[in-house]
Amino acid sequence: MSQQTNWVPTSVDLEKPSAARAYDYVLGGNHNFQVDRDFIEQVMHRQPEARRFAIMNRAFMRRAVLFMVERGIRQFLDLGSGIPTVGNVHEIAQEADPTARVVYVDNEHVAVAHSQLILEHNENATMVQADITRPRLVLNDPETRRLLDFDQPIGLLAITIGHYVLADQDPVGVFASYRDALAPGSYLALTHLTADFDEAKGSELTELMEQTQNSIIMRTREQVLELFGDFEFVEPGLVTTAQWRPEGEAPDPSLNDGLWAGVARKS
Repeated sequence: MSQQTNWVPTSVDLEKPSAARAYDYVLGGNHNFQVDRDFIEQVMHRQPEARRFAIMNRAFMRRAVLFMVERGIRQFLDLGSGIPTVGNVHEIAQEADPTARVVYVDNEHVAVAHSQLILEHNENATMVQADITRPRLVLNDPETRRLLDFDQPIGLLAITIGHYVLADQDPVGVFASYRDALAPGSYLALTHLTADFDEAKGSELTELMEQTQNSIIMRTREQVLELFGDFEFVEPGLVTTAQWRPEGEAPDPSLNDGLWAGVARKS
C-alpha cells in the first residue's frame, strides 16, 4: 500500500509504529504503514496468540454494544476508538436503530482523519480529537455536547484503552471523571491488557510497545476492577473477552486471551 494517500495527515510519524495503526493491520484494515506491519510481525513472532487476542477483543465490543442497545442505550461515547475498521460502534448501533448517536474520541492522527472522512455524511456520529486522559476536554467538547445528552443513559466504551493510561496520569481518577458524568442507567464496557495469564506474555509485550509511540501498563484483575468504581457488573462479571456472553458454544475455560473484560451499570 502506498504511504502517499489522501487519508494521511502531514503530521503522521512514519518512523515509529502506532498502536492504533498496528491494531488496524491485525484486524485486516488498510490504514497502516510498513512500520506498523513490521512491528506486528515482530509481536507475532514473540506472541503468536496476538491476532486471536485482537479478534476476541473486537468480538467482545460488538456483543457489548448490542447488549446495551437491547437495554435501551441509544448514545455512545467511545474512548480511544482507534482507526475505523469493519464493525464500528456506529455501524453496530445504527443498524439496530438509525437514530443511535456515537461520539468517537482519539488523538492518533490517522484514526482521526479517517474517522472524519467516513463520518462526513453521518449526522449521528462524530470524531473528537482529544487525549482521553483529559476528561473535561472530552466531555465539554462542542461535538460531544452536540450529540450526547448527559441527562440520559450513555454507553461508555473503553475498549483496550485503559492500559495506555499510565500510572502518572491517574487512571483511577480519569475513569472516575467519566463515570461521574454519566446518568443513572448508563453502562461502562471495558477491556484491559493483563499479565495475569501466562499466555499473554505481558512483560514481553510491554517491552515491545516501548518501540512504538504508545507505552502501556499491564494491570491485575484487582486494578482493573478499580476502573469500574461502584458500577454494578452484569453477568458474568469481569472475565476474559472470550468468556463474556459468548455466542454459540462456550469457550474452553482454559483458553485465555490476555484481556480482562466486563460491562457494568450505574445505579
